[in-house]
Amino acid sequence: MNANSLQQHVNEPTRGNNILDLVITTTDLSINGLEVTDKISAHQMIDFMVDVQNPNTRTQHKQVLDYKRANFELMKEELGSYNYEVLMNNKNAEECYMILKDKIATATDHHIPRKRIRPTNNPPWLSQEIKRLINARQHSYRRLKRYQTEPHHQEHIHACRAGKRTIKSTKRNKEITVAAQTKTNPKSFYKYVNEDTIGPLIDSEGSTQTSNKSRAKILNTYFTSVFTHEDLTEIPQPNVLNTQEILSYGAFTVEEVKEQLSILNPYKSTGPDGLGPGYSKKLPK
Repeated sequence: MNANSLQQHVNEPTRGNNILDLVITTTDLSINGLEVTDKISAHQMIDFMVDVQNPNTRTQHKQVLDYKRANFELMKEELGSYNYEVLMNNKNAEECYMILKDKIATATDHHIPRKRIRPTNNPPWLSQEIKRLINARQHSYRRLKRYQTEPHHQEHIHACRAGKRTIKSTKRNKEITVAAQTKTNPKSFYKYVNEDTIGPLIDSEGSTQTSNKSRAKILNTYFTSVFTHEDLTEIPQPNVLNTQEILSYGAFTVEEVKEQLSILNPYKSTGPDGLGPGYSKKLPK
C-alpha cells in the first residue's frame, strides 16, 4: 500500500482476533476518531470521521489583453516620445533590453485594455440559437410525457429534427471557417481542436469507430503512415566544430534587425518576457 500512497487505519480486531474490516485511504485524506465499537452480526462496527474540504467551485475569471480594442496609435506616440539614446547611454545589451521592455509594458497598460474570460466546457460551436432549440426539445419532451397525445408526439419529433439539423449545420460551418483561417490565423484552429472533442472516425474497412481506444488506434495509424523511414545503416557523420572560439563581439545593423522583425509570425505565443511577436507589426521600428 505504501507503494501506491495508501494507508490502512484499522489497528484493532474486527472479528475475533483478526482484522478483517479495513479503512484504506490515500495518505492525504485525514481520518479522525476511528473506533472499533459495537458488534454487528459477526463483525465489529467501525466508527470514524473524514475531514473533507469543500473545494472552491466558483469559476475563476482570467484577465487577458484585448488587442481588438487597443489604441496602437497612442501607444506608438508614447513609445516614440522617449529619447532612447539618453536612456540607453553607457548601458550594456541586457540593461538596454530591460529599459525597452519596461517602456513597452507601461505603454501596454496605458493603451491596451484587458478583458475577463471565463473558462467553459461548452463546445465552440454552441450558439444561443442551439441552446434555444435544445430547451424547446426538452419542453416538448416534458409535454409529451405529460399528455401522451399524437400532436405532442409530432411536436417532439419536429423539435428533435430541428435541433439536430441546426447543430449539424452550425458545426460544419464552424469547421469550414476554422479550416479557411488555418494559414492566416492558426490559433483559431488549435483553439477549436483543444476545446472540441474528436467525433466518430471511419477506419480503413469503412466501419465507424466511437470508442476511445479504436479512435486512438486510427489516429496513431494515420500519423505513423506519414513518417519518413530513414535508412539507419548509412548515417552521415557530423562535422566536428571548434568550440574553443568564443564570440566576444557582434555587430548588427538597424536594417538587419528590421528585416528579422518583419518576418516574425504574429500568431506565435509570447515569450517569458510577455512580449509577443505581434508588437513588431504594430509598433514603430
